[in-house]
Amino acid sequence: MGDVFTGGWGWWLLALAVGVPVVLVILTELIGALTRRGNPVAKPLRMLRNWVIPVGALFALLVFAIQSPADQVWTRVVATVFGFLVILLVLSAFNVALFANAKPGSWRERIPSIFVEIGRLVLVGVGLALLFSWVWDADVGGLFTALGVGSIVIGLALQNAVVNWRAVHIDTGSGIQIVPNSSLSGASFTNLSEPEGPYSAETAVTFSTDDPPHEVMALLVEVADSLPMRLQRQRASVDYSGGGAYSVSIPVVGPADASRALSMYLSWLWYAARRRGFALDGDSTDPLAEPQRLVEAMHEIAPTLHLRDDDIEAILSAARLERYGVGEIVLPSGIVPDEVRVVLSGRAVLALEVDDGRVEFGAAEKGDLIGQTALTRERTQAVTVAGEILTVVVLPLATIDELIRTRPRLAAEIGESLELKRTLAASRMAELGIARGVITGR
Repeated sequence: MGDVFTGGWGWWLLALAVGVPVVLVILTELIGALTRRGNPVAKPLRMLRNWVIPVGALFALLVFAIQSPADQVWTRVVATVFGFLVILLVLSAFNVALFANAKPGSWRERIPSIFVEIGRLVLVGVGLALLFSWVWDADVGGLFTALGVGSIVIGLALQNAVVNWRAVHIDTGSGIQIVPNSSLSGASFTNLSEPEGPYSAETAVTFSTDDPPHEVMALLVEVADSLPMRLQRQRASVDYSGGGAYSVSIPVVGPADASRALSMYLSWLWYAARRRGFALDGDSTDPLAEPQRLVEAMHEIAPTLHLRDDDIEAILSAARLERYGVGEIVLPSGIVPDEVRVVLSGRAVLALEVDDGRVEFGAAEKGDLIGQTALTRERTQAVTVAGEILTVVVLPLATIDELIRTRPRLAAEIGESLELKRTLAASRMAELGIARGVITGR
């Protein structure tokens, strides 16, 4: 028994029999803890536990415990496998240390992955060459020569691909188009995001030849200028080519806004054309214009205006129905209205226009009046916008004046409603800390 330990190989057997299981258990617990935390260090430790330590233990058993000759084939094979696994472990550890926790925007995060792969391949090749030289006494000079020639060939093959790693991302409005720098460097291109002057969203529309061209052109410009995507201080333009055909050009920031602007424009134009009685696309039909619809609407709003049956008959000829699309301006700010609108269905939003946009402060729903300042002959301070599909009954100012003259209660209700809107607007502005002088009154 003493000879076993005197020779030294017994201690190696004891160390391997006890040490390897203990190390594997410790690594297993450590790997489990790191995996639960999502720590990337668990990957190289898993390789160490599953491959490096078992093969290393086998190599130690052959060389130190059994004391196999160093030039024996099995000893060299195990040594080669062990050396290769050590190389992979070192590379995995470097990869985790350098790139696993790279901060966004840092050079480590931006470096192309192919560079990392090529570097890893070169290091593996050099490591294997040195390993074969040490273990098998191989002449690796030719291998290094081949690696040098191979690196030149790979560089020439990847010269275009390297340029392609840097690319221009263009927002086309319908998605992102990626153009490699190699394509841009070898060809001409046009930057559409910053053309000379404003970018124009253009569309062609047709009306009936019975519709007066100048009135149609005025409507087309009016609807286009009310779009939120239109560039401020830039007006839309319209050209008439005869036969009821018109082309509209709307200034917008860039191509990304063009499709949205045209979609909204054409939907708003449908409602606006029917309010004017124009035949967009040759079609002037509107179910809302049927006489019976107006009669039904007058009976619905009769309680709001304190109307009797004989009153309805008297004002039918002066009233009309109008419908607005979502987002359309029903009543702009800064004008003296000559009509009053009663909400029949839908909802309108009341907002104050300030330098940096609109500030909402109230709403008009079924039965509410829009444009009460017509009765006081004052300019509107708020803009009224359709918050959803909105249908209103439009009554001339003279009709409302007559109703107020004979119905004091209606006059009081309208006055209270107007005062409430003013109070809500002032409260909202005070809440946001906006002075009245900031209101643009556009």
